[in-house]
Amino acid sequence: METATSFAGLGLSAKVLAAIEASGYTTPTPIQAEAIPVAMTGRDVLGIAQTGTGKTASFVLPMIARLESGRARARMPRSLILCPTRELAAQCAQSFEKYGQNHKLAVALLIGGVSMDDQVQKLDRGVDVLIATPGRLLDHFGRGRIMMMGVEILVIDEADRMLDMGFIPDIEKICKLLPPKRQTLFFSATMPGEITRLVDQFLTDPVRIEVARPATAAKTITQRFAYCSSTEDWAKREVLRELIRHLDIKNAIIFCNRKRDVAILLKSLTKHGFNAGALHGDMDQMSRTATLDKFRNGEIALLAASDVAARGLDIPDVSHVFNFDVPWQADDYVHRIGRTGRAGKEGYSATIVTPEDVKSMEAISKLIGEEPQWLGEPPTEEDLAEGRTRKRGRGRRGAPAGGRGESRGRGEGRGRSEGRGRDRQGESRVRRSKFDRDERGGADRYDDRPELVGGGVDEPRYERSPDRQPEEMASEMDTRARRDEQPREARGPRRGARGDRNESGERSERAERTPRRRAARDDRGQVESDFPELGSANARPGSDRPKRRTEARERQQEDAVPQRAADHRDASREREAGRGAEREGGRGRGREQQQGGGRQAQGLGDHVPAFLRRPVRA
Repeated sequence: METATSFAGLGLSAKVLAAIEASGYTTPTPIQAEAIPVAMTGRDVLGIAQTGTGKTASFVLPMIARLESGRARARMPRSLILCPTRELAAQCAQSFEKYGQNHKLAVALLIGGVSMDDQVQKLDRGVDVLIATPGRLLDHFGRGRIMMMGVEILVIDEADRMLDMGFIPDIEKICKLLPPKRQTLFFSATMPGEITRLVDQFLTDPVRIEVARPATAAKTITQRFAYCSSTEDWAKREVLRELIRHLDIKNAIIFCNRKRDVAILLKSLTKHGFNAGALHGDMDQMSRTATLDKFRNGEIALLAASDVAARGLDIPDVSHVFNFDVPWQADDYVHRIGRTGRAGKEGYSATIVTPEDVKSMEAISKLIGEEPQWLGEPPTEEDLAEGRTRKRGRGRRGAPAGGRGESRGRGEGRGRSEGRGRDRQGESRVRRSKFDRDERGGADRYDDRPELVGGGVDEPRYERSPDRQPEEMASEMDTRARRDEQPREARGPRRGARGDRNESGERSERAERTPRRRAARDDRGQVESDFPELGSANARPGSDRPKRRTEARERQQEDAVPQRAADHRDASREREAGRGAEREGGRGRGREQQQGGGRQAQGLGDHVPAFLRRPVRA
């Protein structure tokens, strides 16, 4: 297929060609020259091209041309573009504003971190182009604010990233909501084999357009690697500062694998006098947009970022890209360095490699098909051989080579305490805590703690103490074993488990030390002393003692009624007398305070109400 030398031969409308000319573009890129004519026919397209080659215009231009005719309806968009990040979605919206300046297409941007009310208002008016991230799109659909049965064109930008970032369930759910008769366009810089098999579920007889070998960087990018023999972050930051000082940098993006490392790196760069900013997924959308605008305008020279800035962002004048951390996936390396050297301009990338990153560095070298070229002293063969045997840790920095530390590795142990549980023969093992040894002195921190030792499952355990010899323990064990073999009657009195008295008739220690049982015992004793005709509390079973006790309590309550009435009358008289005394006393105290000043001490009768000062019955 011959590549078109101008946009006029791609089948675009006159209005679209005028917008392209106004934007300053005259010659289409290879991916644009091959993808636009196929997209204009309505067939599905699977486009693979290097970063910075104009993939966004490859689907924006034919979409604008096809949406010229028709009218949008409320809450029913005519086309849908899914993006993995908010920044890439906002960039697609800017492309529609630039290339659709001669059209009256309504564009809505549905991303997180911004108000949903403004988005709902646009959806109610009707939109031709809906650009969204999967999460926010499903959120609006779940609230009943959008219907997608009228979508004619579906575009998934950065298809491999969308399907590899955990968006597969969301993409499948969204595709089920769309009409089966539609056009689907997939564009990405990399397309691994496993992702290609997933793509087959969403595309129907697609035209695969591959203008360059997958996962290759632009030839205008100079790629270099710098070796750091230490795995500590402070050593890597020193190497990074040396690279920044010795290279002619206009502006640069510095990529880290973790969001927390982005914040630490920003603090370090600012401390050493560099003009830097940060961009990662935990920032709110206003801060992310403001930081990107400052970086585009030149107010920020260095941008420390996570992989949220590695996909699709079009910042034309990025001179350098630094990989502070070697990316986990080799494909991410191609996307990271693709932020520089865009649109045919020269670019430069430098990656800091530690002994833990040797395997990842070799995977990148195999992917791009080039041998690494080193800045400064390259690693020796011994360093590379040692790095191939080391495991890369995803946990804290400085952890053992096992990754997450010895106690949380995938090998034996998994951090469990030594000797916990029982062996196969049912024998109880000695329980030892992981804190038995002090880290500083090596001495036992719990020397006075007894250890539980003993026999099988059904045998008792005995305490081992330094003061007890093994012979004494063995003798005690034999004594207890012989005692257990004796009949119940020959063992002597047994302490009751729930009763108040044991078999010998004495009160058990458990009953004595339980407050509730002591109170019950005192209650019974009081009743027996007041009503001797009831007999002892230990009356034989089947007697009428409970009935007589109930009758005695009723007689006691009847006798208490007149006394309560008399007490109530006395309290009323005292209350009336107290009120008069309080009135007279208040006048006197007021005169005394005026003369002597200050508050005088009050007695119990001065501040306690009279109705509370009842006589206590002995």
